[in-house]
Amino acid sequence: METQAADDGTPLDASVTSVASDPPASIGGWDVRSADPDYRAAVLDLLGALAYGELSAFERLAEDAKFAPGLVDKAALAKMASNEYQHYQQLHDRLVEVGADPTAVMTPFVEPLEAFHRMTAPSDWLEGLVKAYVGDAIATDFYREVAVRLDDDTRDLVLSVSSDTGHAQFAVDRIRQAIEADPRVGGRLALWGRRLMGEALSQSQRVVAERDALSNLLVGGADLQGFDLVEVGKMFNRITEAHTRRMAALGLAS
Repeated sequence: METQAADDGTPLDASVTSVASDPPASIGGWDVRSADPDYRAAVLDLLGALAYGELSAFERLAEDAKFAPGLVDKAALAKMASNEYQHYQQLHDRLVEVGADPTAVMTPFVEPLEAFHRMTAPSDWLEGLVKAYVGDAIATDFYREVAVRLDDDTRDLVLSVSSDTGHAQFAVDRIRQAIEADPRVGGRLALWGRRLMGEALSQSQRVVAERDALSNLLVGGADLQGFDLVEVGKMFNRITEAHTRRMAALGLAS
């Protein structure tokens, strides 16, 4: 497939991710780090949020498949939904492996994630595609950024389940085709993308603020090796820049 380019000629890559800061030296494996109860609580929170996010993504993609305009698109979304469920299963199995109850660990994140989905319910097929590509990627960027501060075992798992399930190129192709067919679609979807960004950041900040363990992991409290406040600002700048690149890949202004 030929690589598309932005108006300035810059090649566009559908599989955009935020670029984490230079990772710190390895802090060892889970067996060593989990002896610290604060660290264990923080990682379980992170895996719980990720697990429910993957389960929710599976549910939404399966539902979106019903509104696909054709069999090819329906099958593509069904496959993506299956991949999301496999990611959920990886996280579920890991939580069981480390002695945690997956349901209990996920429960604190159900309400904020469902609140995000209620406030960003797509009105049609194209808005659903933008949400699957842009909205989910914002959370994924956050998890990937935090992953560099985790033990080797947890980091590898987080990066694995944060991998693209095929959303990216599929969404880019379909949305650019729609805009080419009707340029008026672009303005509406650009506004939708901005709304997704605002709601995603708002809910992320809410979750972190309400979960002390996650806050400590992010900023390095409770003797955890987190980011300093300058790095936190840079991290969110990288996430915002990645969002801008994704919108450009869709042919939309951010």
